[in-house]
Amino acid sequence: MAYHYDPNTALEELKDELALPNPVRLRDMMLRAHLNPDRSLELNRLFLEYQKHFGEIESLARDLLSKLAK
Repeated sequence: MAYHYDPNTALEELKDELALPNPVRLRDMMLRAHLNPDRSLELNRLFLEYQKHFGEIESLARDLLSKLAK
């Protein structure tokens, strides 16, 4: 079986590295961008949505892969 069809491998990869930037790293990128207050507020709102959905999709993927790995 090819590794990309193996849920156990996919679950391990999810634990090790996600394709999307981790919210902590994204926040660091935002802090280093030296944004003006209006732009900072706008991006912070987007970041909060990103953070929320990032956690949700990570949880859904982990649950799905765990069930497939059984």
